[in-house]
Amino acid sequence: MPAVAPIFSAPAPCVRVVASFAELVATPFSGAVNALCWPRALAGDFDEIAAVAGPLDEITTLEEDDLLSLRLSPAGKVARAQLISDLRLLREASLEPSLDLIPAYPREPEPGPVPIDVYDWHADSANTLADTFLCSYTVAASEGVANEDTMRRVDIPETRAELLKIHGGPDDARFADWCRERCYDLHYAALPRARPFSFGFGNMWRIATQCPGSPVPPSIHRAPATKPGQPPRLLLIS
Repeated sequence: MPAVAPIFSAPAPCVRVVASFAELVATPFSGAVNALCWPRALAGDFDEIAAVAGPLDEITTLEEDDLLSLRLSPAGKVARAQLISDLRLLREASLEPSLDLIPAYPREPEPGPVPIDVYDWHADSANTLADTFLCSYTVAASEGVANEDTMRRVDIPETRAELLKIHGGPDDARFADWCRERCYDLHYAALPRARPFSFGFGNMWRIATQCPGSPVPPSIHRAPATKPGQPPRLLLIS
């Protein structure tokens, strides 16, 4: 259960800080704001959860029963109770959270003109009006960047020219559909003036996706780089 919320200032104009989960869920996105943060200082040893779960070669989802089966120290039990509480909190809000241990995300074996893995700046997308909820607990936190400090990679002239060459057709609606089918339109390059910010540990975020009916542009974010030998990252996402 969260301790007194830490002092947390919005790191960019696109971020608004809220004081509770109820406010996180209910606050509408508007104007420049496409990301909401509920800052929390969480007690417990979350690193122990990852350590006890053992070495992993692939992303592994932990269910409540998995968490309850772990043999933990008192500090690990506090962390476990918080994770179960967070899972239930999101489910009670009619969401479908996944608590994942992530040694690394897949990378493209042969990257093309537009990288399409989650280590690149990108927006989430949905077919209906929906947002992404996420919370980082260990190793490294997700990062965000203001929309005005980015450019879609498909709009960079050199990249667009290379994509058009691969597509083999004119710059028309078919080309736009071709880019969407490959998720090229969801990836961004940070401009030189960009100041990326960390989502931090324990903070619960709600960020806008690229979807029909969204009143704001999607939130631009990326997964933190993973390093060989580090323990798996613990992330809650819905």
